[in-house]
Amino acid sequence: MTQALRLGPRTFADHDLVVMAIVNRTPDSFFDRGATYAADAALRAVEQAVAEGAEIIDIGGVKAGPGDEVTAPEEIRRTVATIAAVRAAFPDVVISIDTWRAEVAVETVGAGADLLNDTWSGADPALAQVAADTGAGLVCSHAGGLTPRTRPHRAAFDDVVADVVGRVTTLADRAVRLGVRPDGILIDPAHDFGKNTRHSLEITRRLDELTGAGWPVLVALSNKDFIGETLDLPVDQRLEGTLATTAVSAWLGARVFRAHQVRQTRRVLDMIASIRGDRQPTLSRRGLA
Repeated sequence: MTQALRLGPRTFADHDLVVMAIVNRTPDSFFDRGATYAADAALRAVEQAVAEGAEIIDIGGVKAGPGDEVTAPEEIRRTVATIAAVRAAFPDVVISIDTWRAEVAVETVGAGADLLNDTWSGADPALAQVAADTGAGLVCSHAGGLTPRTRPHRAAFDDVVADVVGRVTTLADRAVRLGVRPDGILIDPAHDFGKNTRHSLEITRRLDELTGAGWPVLVALSNKDFIGETLDLPVDQRLEGTLATTAVSAWLGARVFRAHQVRQTRRVLDMIASIRGDRQPTLSRRGLA
């Protein structure tokens, strides 16, 4: 059993299944194609996500994949004002910043971010120190040795799950030594990052080996390429595959779910929680009258 997770204004019990909504301040995101690049559009998306059941809002200023260069000052320009606006409008929501850069982390935590979502596996070693110095939470991920914004080429592992577990727990242990709060650390296998489709499927199938490592597990599955390749579907037709993978991951112990489609994800997680016995049905009439 893993410990409670404390992020900003919220504490999540070990049985809570938490939705992290994706709000990208980028013009070139693979899924929304810039739908929330404008500041007003981003705030409307946050409002909708909170209404649909998101407890964490993950704000990013740089596309994960290759593309136009985004400097640290530009990343800060894209994200800081939005984070400050979200903090003012939603004081009880957890705000995450999707960045690998320590200098961006400093500015965004100052604006109200509670969690540093480092999807690039400690590419900037100083990022964990920012979490330690500010009290922010930290996501420790596995990127297969890649540098930020690069794609895998002939990715190979003797045992991909063992490699993931070894890397993320090493990063988590280092974070604790630096002074990061243990109850603010999550680990993320980072499906697709430095991996091929078969690797991501194997990680999902064996996710209990990661959830058994003792740290809360975040999974970022939403509409990813491994789902598209598995089902031979374009990015706008991957919802069912995403939700199936979400259900399996929840059953195997994942606790935080990064998602584009919040309402559908929330419903799947509520159903899983009720099947496990952690959540009561909203209604219970059948066979009682």
